[in-house]
Amino acid sequence: MMDFNASKSLSGQITALIDAGLQQSRAAQPRRTYLGASRLGVACERALQYEFADAPVDPGRETDGRLLRVFDRGHVIEDCMVGWLRAAGFELRTRDDAGEQFGFSALDGRLQGHVDGVLVAGPDLGFGCGYPALWENKCLGAKSWRELERHRLAVAKPVYAAQVALYQAYLGLHAHPALFTAVNADTMEIHAELVPFDAALAQRMSDRAVKVITATEAGELLPRSFSDPTHVECRMCPWQDRCWRAAA
Repeated sequence: MMDFNASKSLSGQITALIDAGLQQSRAAQPRRTYLGASRLGVACERALQYEFADAPVDPGRETDGRLLRVFDRGHVIEDCMVGWLRAAGFELRTRDDAGEQFGFSALDGRLQGHVDGVLVAGPDLGFGCGYPALWENKCLGAKSWRELERHRLAVAKPVYAAQVALYQAYLGLHAHPALFTAVNADTMEIHAELVPFDAALAQRMSDRAVKVITATEAGELLPRSFSDPTHVECRMCPWQDRCWRAAA
């Protein structure tokens, strides 16, 4: 039961109600039963195992309302970018004839991915651009966006780079570079880059999916990627306590 005493601000009360509603909606969603291709590039294979197995996160590490609002912001910005690209002359498809998001399923449905869209026609941009091409979009905070702009996708955001390569491979969209866009959530600046197909990266990530799924189903814990629980990746992991209690 929420405590709405007089000492709480109106903002605090409204935020608490909104966040509780978001968390209830999230809890009511069907649990994912597959390994998501968008996650295969993360640093630690053991974390991927916990994710694939839908292991309960450590107490107190549940996704909070603020982060759920950040996720919603990303969906809104993605919808905006769809409209902006179409207004700019791109023929962008985000749903198939059945109204479903484009995606793929492999390994008997245990590996799946869903893409933001496919560009089937549009302006001649040069730089090796061609159609059809994968389109992926992200909404990033200013610091993260600047890192992307400075270092580009493969270096600044390897998880996203792996996601793009897998999508290009499994959807047969490897003949032309993908268009990756990112919106600065603070300034609404747009970063865009063409991402040529990295076949080696796609193969490594596909092999990784097989490794993670096979080991998880066999009850085998893969090694941690880090030797110190205070490493930044471990501190941010929702299964940190569970992982470091487990046998090495």
